[in-house]
Amino acid sequence: MTQPFNRIAVIGSGFMGNQIALQCAAGGNSVCLHDAREVALENSVVCLSEFLDRMIDDGCAVADQRQSILDRIRRTSALAEAVTDADLVIEAVREDLAVKRDVFHQLDELCPRDTILATNSSSIRVSRIESATKRPGKLLNTHFVQPIWKHPFVELMRGSSTSDETILAVQSFMTSIGVIPVLVRKPSTGFIFNRIWRAVKKEALKVVDQGIATVEDVDRTWMIQMETPMGPLAMMDIIGLDVVRDIELVYHEESGDPADAPPQVLLDKIAAGHLGVKTGQGFYAYPDPVWLSSDFLRQASP
Repeated sequence: MTQPFNRIAVIGSGFMGNQIALQCAAGGNSVCLHDAREVALENSVVCLSEFLDRMIDDGCAVADQRQSILDRIRRTSALAEAVTDADLVIEAVREDLAVKRDVFHQLDELCPRDTILATNSSSIRVSRIESATKRPGKLLNTHFVQPIWKHPFVELMRGSSTSDETILAVQSFMTSIGVIPVLVRKPSTGFIFNRIWRAVKKEALKVVDQGIATVEDVDRTWMIQMETPMGPLAMMDIIGLDVVRDIELVYHEESGDPADAPPQVLLDKIAAGHLGVKTGQGFYAYPDPVWLSSDFLRQASP
């Protein structure tokens, strides 16, 4: 039987880091949320509260447990304080290999030797990070998809030396917090979901970049055909267009194929500071994007 985790540390209080911390806390765990930026930790107070309200509205958390869930999450800008007694650390910093390797090197120095270190990277294999540590048997990918409570699965992928014990322990933990662990059985940049999502994302961007269709009509066709609440370009706005670019650059770096480079339409948006929901402008204008309007699927682009 695997040893249960009692103390979780989440590194990075961005969009996904807050959700991971909240999911762990809702599962009854003590969580320490770390970010080197004090302003990010301050923003996380509101962010966690809003996410939890959405969880309750969606029937994924109980209203009378709201405060106790929030009370299980403490915040700190001191990395050593966050991880000193952690059983499991989940890294959720920016999608940059050098940044992640630096974080894992620090974690390896600061964490107890039995602590398992995981990365929530959406494209970088943990095998590219593991040499920054001295515990390759205790490293793995744990890739969540937002919003976690509505998409309750996590992709687990081994590094070159990840032990069976590590995999089993993390599988058991994920099940305990209401998330289905899906095992990626071979090394795969992009794991399972993102391999499929990338094909959709890449072609949606190309269709717009090549002038074949408008942003709105790309999303309309997808939403009508696939019966989804949003299209791929709206979804990229929610993820963050800079994050989308960083992920595409990982694929491009690995393949060297010019076809894998981020399309110009994406780069132009980022250069203009239009990063999506977080800046109020991406492919759509926020907080009231046209794709949320009641007649969006009943009209066409001019």
